[in-house]
Amino acid sequence: MKITRITVYHVDLPLEHPYWLSGGRLKFEVLDATLVKLETDEGLVGWGEGTPWGHTYVPAHGPGIRAGIETMAPFIIGLDPRRVLDVERAMDLALPGHLYAKSPIDMACWDIAGQAAGLPIADLMGGGSRTPRPTASSVGAKTVAETRAVVDRYRQRGYVAHSVKIGGDVERDIERVRDMEDIRRPGEIVLYDVNRGWTRQQALRVMRATEDLHVMFEQPCETLDDIAAIRPLHSAPVSVDESLVTLQDAARIARDGLAEVFGIKLNRVGGLTKAARMRDIALAHGIDMFVMATGGSVLADTEALHLAATIPDENCHAVWACQDMLTLDIAGGRGPRNIDGHLHLPETPGLGVHPDEDALGDPVAVYTP
Repeated sequence: MKITRITVYHVDLPLEHPYWLSGGRLKFEVLDATLVKLETDEGLVGWGEGTPWGHTYVPAHGPGIRAGIETMAPFIIGLDPRRVLDVERAMDLALPGHLYAKSPIDMACWDIAGQAAGLPIADLMGGGSRTPRPTASSVGAKTVAETRAVVDRYRQRGYVAHSVKIGGDVERDIERVRDMEDIRRPGEIVLYDVNRGWTRQQALRVMRATEDLHVMFEQPCETLDDIAAIRPLHSAPVSVDESLVTLQDAARIARDGLAEVFGIKLNRVGGLTKAARMRDIALAHGIDMFVMATGGSVLADTEALHLAATIPDENCHAVWACQDMLTLDIAGGRGPRNIDGHLHLPETPGLGVHPDEDALGDPVAVYTP
């Protein structure tokens, strides 16, 4: 089997509500999505998606994905998509770094490999837990009142896990954490995500002021060096997200005891192939996981769900999904959708959901031999 054609689509995905990170420092209203269709000489077709969370969040942006695919396409055409390691090495040779540009190609290859084997991707990867994964909301708000309103909106949709975005103002952050803990329901999963929005002194002030609550903070500071510097000075559990990009990052976090949880974002780390190695490092060191799409449609959410299904139930806290934040559905309601705050693994071979091509518009690029 060989890849014979790569078709690239660009789609803007509007958010239902304006979204803030880092206490309002970053605001987003539309996501720039790249959809990739891989065709083969045996008739199997795979789909991938790359949707960074805006252009200002981390070093990744939509036009960069499409430029990266243009650079890598000559190295990918003619390869067997079932041999995901061969494709991975070809992409790494053609374009060092730029992991976010490789993720949609990797995803489409796994889709084809699963279809060829007659298995869902999670089963093909050797996992495939059918335990529904809690779906985490993403609460991008700035005040106590706004936080309560957004959490209530998600609760009405059945959500039992929440990623509450904080950062940027110490007193306001302490107030919001304490208020959220006051209204937290039994069994709810709450992660306080700073998105690198604190300096070292701000992080220590908030984390020490809330030690009695025993809550978890994600990415409290900008870098792993910052997290390491304050690590001995507080007792709060830490999840690392934006600083978890490469396998070397994962190894350092595990070796130096910088975090109790990995927040694995598939587009950021380069796709399922590379993310699976991070999963194994985490499991080998007793580190739990959240699995997340960086953003995007039900395709990206489903990819995250497949990885989550390869993690033992007790080690996977939740899967963050973006689909309920969007006003455009490119898959016509198909694929894993929120059911009582959980996502259920599809039984269809491969990814388990493909987009409606009519919803994507005209391709922006087509690559052939």
